[in-house]
Amino acid sequence: MTMSKQHFDLVVVGGGQAGCAAALSGARGGMSVLLVEAAGSLGGAAVNGLVTPFRPFTTKVTENGEEKTLALSQGIFTELFDAYKADGFYGKQRDTRAINAESMKLILDRKMREAGVRVLFHATLCGAAREGRLVRSVSVATIGGILEFEADTFIDATGDATLSAFAGVEFRLGRPADSLCQPMTLCFRLFNIDKEALWKARGEIQALYKTFQDEGKIKNPRDNVLMFDTRLPGVVHFNTTRIVKHDPTDPFAVSEAEALAREQALEMFRFLKENFDCCRNAEMMATAPSIGVRESRMIEARHVLTRDEIVAGTHFPDGIAAGNYDIDIHSPDGGGTSHYYFPPGVYYTIPYRSLLPREFDNLVVAGRCIGATHEAQASIRIMPICVCTGEAAGAAAALAKESNVAVADVDATLLRARLRAGGAFVG
Repeated sequence: MTMSKQHFDLVVVGGGQAGCAAALSGARGGMSVLLVEAAGSLGGAAVNGLVTPFRPFTTKVTENGEEKTLALSQGIFTELFDAYKADGFYGKQRDTRAINAESMKLILDRKMREAGVRVLFHATLCGAAREGRLVRSVSVATIGGILEFEADTFIDATGDATLSAFAGVEFRLGRPADSLCQPMTLCFRLFNIDKEALWKARGEIQALYKTFQDEGKIKNPRDNVLMFDTRLPGVVHFNTTRIVKHDPTDPFAVSEAEALAREQALEMFRFLKENFDCCRNAEMMATAPSIGVRESRMIEARHVLTRDEIVAGTHFPDGIAAGNYDIDIHSPDGGGTSHYYFPPGVYYTIPYRSLLPREFDNLVVAGRCIGATHEAQASIRIMPICVCTGEAAGAAAALAKESNVAVADVDATLLRARLRAGGAFVG
């Protein structure tokens, strides 16, 4: 059953960090905005993938002989981050960047209501209609049937560039040699752990894990145990399962990855519980509702951001976001993780052109699926940067409406000025 079309100034597909920022930015710019989300809550990877904490988003700079900390992700990210930190219901935690998914859901719901964003949950993108260089409408599957929405501007914040792919945008997948993407990871949490003893035992845990792996007792190919503190007493977060050589755009491969990752989570739980006193009374609290995807489709944008550009700390004239998170590549075909760390004070900016597909004039892409190479994407994929590219996409849509031009033709100088006026950092 297909219902009659509805029209909005802006339709944002994907309610993760990028999509939420895009919707807020567009609505605050005077647009009627629809935010479409396949799950039942906003927050994306942080909520449905239980990903925590926010990865580092600052650098050290020297001004007038004094060293200062510069936040590279500001604007709407600062607003949201401050709101998350202000929620103290779950008490203290070792890492102030730790995320409480339940608080995030509520905060994002409230932000959308305050801004007048129309939110549609449980709506899965299932089609896009194209006319020349314009996306005319998107279709979503819901419990009430297939709904079709028209808009002047569309923002693809799906993470997987799903809207772009449906519309016919050219994209790349994974690394150039074999199209393998960084591995998928299902996060999980254990509770009733003696945290103080756990942190002291980290070296012993890593050593025994490697021994068990060498003896074939551990099947997970990841070469170490990655765990983080949470806001909850006795609860520890694990980002340590690793599913390799599964295409994140193949629904059958993703389905198999989910099942394999749950087996790895159980393997890790038993390893800790059976071998370490600090975990002797531990229980499985939860595995994430959805497996985490680091990398999938990346659009062929008007400018594809490269490793050389970000390592050089390139500041583009149309830069709309900034970053310096390390080039963090989890091996697509096994164990090991490679890193390139930026020196203090060095950061790059992301050009607006990297958000623009070559084939369309009214489609903007935000989040981890913008135009970037495999190596550059490994740095720009973190949530703080996704918020900033989302804010830029929404601001560009609002500016396009005001200027009566296509979003692809927005004056980047005016866009940067608007972002700065809203508190964003663009370099």
